[in-house]
Amino acid sequence: MPRSPRFDLAGVPQHVIQRGHGHRQCFFAAADCRCYLAQLLHASQRWQCAVHAYVLMPNHVHLLLTPSSVGALASMMQSLGRNYVSYVNVTYRRSGTLWEGRYKSCLVDAEDYLLRCYRYIELNPVRVGLVGEPSAYAWSSYGANALGDRDPLIVPHSRYLALGSEPAACQRAYRQLFASDIDGEHLQEIRTYIQQQRALGSPSFQAWVEHALGRYAKARPAHRPRRSLPAAIGGD
Repeated sequence: MPRSPRFDLAGVPQHVIQRGHGHRQCFFAAADCRCYLAQLLHASQRWQCAVHAYVLMPNHVHLLLTPSSVGALASMMQSLGRNYVSYVNVTYRRSGTLWEGRYKSCLVDAEDYLLRCYRYIELNPVRVGLVGEPSAYAWSSYGANALGDRDPLIVPHSRYLALGSEPAACQRAYRQLFASDIDGEHLQEIRTYIQQQRALGSPSFQAWVEHALGRYAKARPAHRPRRSLPAAIGGD
């Protein structure tokens, strides 16, 4: 059965997750993280995907980025995945797969949901107990977005830049967003949408995506039958 095409629109942010095969480790040392980030920088620039946030966990990666054209994200991830696997196989004298199949991604409504995805990604190490606060984790974009650390990977989204009139104000306002964790309902919403690879956002955003792509954009409730779009928009 052919795979459904991904939800992909030029200039629309996407939340991406790629897991290690069998949820096994894909970063074994600090040098591996540095290599991955260097390769991500090269690939994101080559394929013109602006990276807004990231975290490298021991067995998976989260990215928040905006591709400049349809297909750019897929090309970037294919190149990045292949090159990093080659590095790991040579470095650790191994062979075989590293990643668990295809990466997952979902479109993100920049107006209402983007900053929540920033927080979801950068709070990941805290939620699983690796560190007590996001600033203590070395392999995320929190230092750049919240503290002004230099990170050549990070391209601030306009929604982030709207937090303040100059960088220090943006960083200060951004830090304030981390005063509390994301509530359980919103956590589950983010997880569901990336698992189902649809369009995370307001009803108007989802309606716009459905009109643009001719596909149902909302997450489907568990144990419910698939619902077709109206004939004017088209189905899956």
